[in-house]
Amino acid sequence: MGRYIFRLPDIGEGVTEAEIVAWHVQPGDRIGEDQTMVDVMTDKATVDMTSPVDGVVVAVHGAVGDMLAVGSPLVDLEVEGEGNTADDAALGDPEPVPAVDVDTPVPVQSEQVAEPAPAPALPARAVASSAPEQARAEPGLPSGAKGGAVFASPATRHRAFEQGIALQFVPGTGPGGRITPDDLDAYIAAGAGAGGAAGANAACGNARYRAREAIEDEQIIGLRRRIAEKMQEAKSRIPHIAYVEEIDVTELEALRADLNQNREGEQPKLTLLPFLMRALVQVLPDFPQINARYDDEAGVLHRHGGVHIGIATQTPGGLMVPVVSHAESRDVWKLAAEVARISAAARDGTARRNELSGSTITITSLGPLGGVASTPVINHPEVAIIGPNKIVERPVVDGSFVSVRKMMNLSSSFDHRIVDGYDAALFVQRLKRLLEHPALIFMD
Repeated sequence: MGRYIFRLPDIGEGVTEAEIVAWHVQPGDRIGEDQTMVDVMTDKATVDMTSPVDGVVVAVHGAVGDMLAVGSPLVDLEVEGEGNTADDAALGDPEPVPAVDVDTPVPVQSEQVAEPAPAPALPARAVASSAPEQARAEPGLPSGAKGGAVFASPATRHRAFEQGIALQFVPGTGPGGRITPDDLDAYIAAGAGAGGAAGANAACGNARYRAREAIEDEQIIGLRRRIAEKMQEAKSRIPHIAYVEEIDVTELEALRADLNQNREGEQPKLTLLPFLMRALVQVLPDFPQINARYDDEAGVLHRHGGVHIGIATQTPGGLMVPVVSHAESRDVWKLAAEVARISAAARDGTARRNELSGSTITITSLGPLGGVASTPVINHPEVAIIGPNKIVERPVVDGSFVSVRKMMNLSSSFDHRIVDGYDAALFVQRLKRLLEHPALIFMD
């Protein structure tokens, strides 16, 4: 028998490190070739790491949330034959990463400590039941008897609320003093429910107005951490300038409704986005500094001829920005189909790395939740982002007449290091003209 050390491979595209987001194996597991062992996330996408050999897992390196450099050990396997440790010895083994038992809970550092140490990395299946140490119930004491936090699932909390029960007086027997459904049943059976509340529970009054003392800790990892890092980077490095303009989209909406009503074959349903994208394609050649990516470390602005539009998309894991490449080469029908395709791929996790990078300008839209106006955050290293808000019918004065028109605010943000306020306003006014007179969108 030999030892095979599987290391984080070079995933390409300049990636030098990756974050562990999920383990699928643990020590003692027998796995086969091509079986998924761990999911890692780069700044491009989530990638599943599969085993190149058959073997038995001896150790795993790193916990969920850990960042590992390319070449770092991920999984130790016991295999038939010599394995690959002889090759590692010849090349010189890098500093080993301590092996982690993925089933061993790691307590979350309490936020009440005056000077907390750095939060420990949390194993894959340990986060859900971890709790601050001072909140753990002592034997025989109710969960909140000493003023600590109350830990219970949302379903248990909802049921307690319906029963008029203050959970801080329910003894918790779960991990870390967590109140389980059985604990709540036992408390109700003892006569302390809403109908027979007595003693301490009666002193709480109406449960609707009781204080909520619970504190739940969540480790920010994976896509959520990537989003946080990107937002912090964008806001700390880019001086944003915001510009909001009101646009009459009555004619555009009439055209869109007519095209949707007379669709043919496989033509997709049109939303506002394909028209806005075609308007961008028309206007951007006159504003090359806006269809660009700014390398602020090198001091170089990369102006692009092709228009590669990022579409901010909400997914189960958080915000992602899949890209419609070369929007200038597509009509409204093809743009609508491509937006639907890449958005669906982002939501179900099948988007390829090249579909999640390379955008030169981004559109962010919340549809009917679009609000009156917004101040969108630029998708670094781009220099502009456009955010259409919701469409509403409003009375509009037109000379001596007042008519009801469909109006929409168009919010935008620009990198003020590259785009002057005058140019930003002129750019949006050009978009406004095309959107208010949609026939111009289709004219060369």
